[in-house]
Formats: sequence, structure tokens, C-alpha cells
Amino acid sequence: MASEVKVNDLEFNPQFISRMIPKLEWSALVQAAEELGHRQDLPSELVPDYQTNEEFLKKVHRALLEVEVIEGCLQCPESGREFPISKGIPNMLLNEDEV
Repeated sequence: MASEVKVNDLEFNPQFISRMIPKLEWSALVQAAEELGHRQDLPSELVPDYQTNEEFLKKVHRALLEVEVIEGCLQCPESGREFPISKGIPNMLLNEDEV
């Protein structure tokens, strides 16, 4: 959940994005982009030729690197616990009773 989102223009590096894609949980990236209102036309499924598909890599670059949550929270999918984000910095510290 985000109450403030900022989009930053960053230099596009197709090699970096190509190397990051196998490390991602694709459905989680798509869901996060959707919830932030920045999915645009990012496909639901990973395209098979992504390493050579510059248009696709630019879409992933935007969703992965340029969209920044300034104010909001992250929610753990397992516990439901929310971690606040303030000024772009998530507070992932647990309370003493949660340790």
C-alpha cells in the first residue's frame, strides 16, 4: 500500500535488467506494479525472449527501478504484519514482543 509514489528517470541498462529477471518472482513484481498503479502494459507472464526484447526490458526497468514508494507500507504475505515506509525508507524492525 502506498500513499505517495515517485517515478525517477534512471539510465536504462538492458544487461543489468536481463540479469535481474531470473532472480525475481515475476508474479510478485507484476502484482506490486499493479497495486502501485504503475503496471502499464507489463505482461502477466515472463516473455520467452526477454534477453533480446528491449521494449520488454524497458517496461521491467521502469517497474523495478524507477517506481519508488515514498510513503506507505510493506505487508508480509505470511504474517500480514505491516512495515511502514517513510521518506522512501522501510522500517523493517520488529517490536520487542515480536522477537
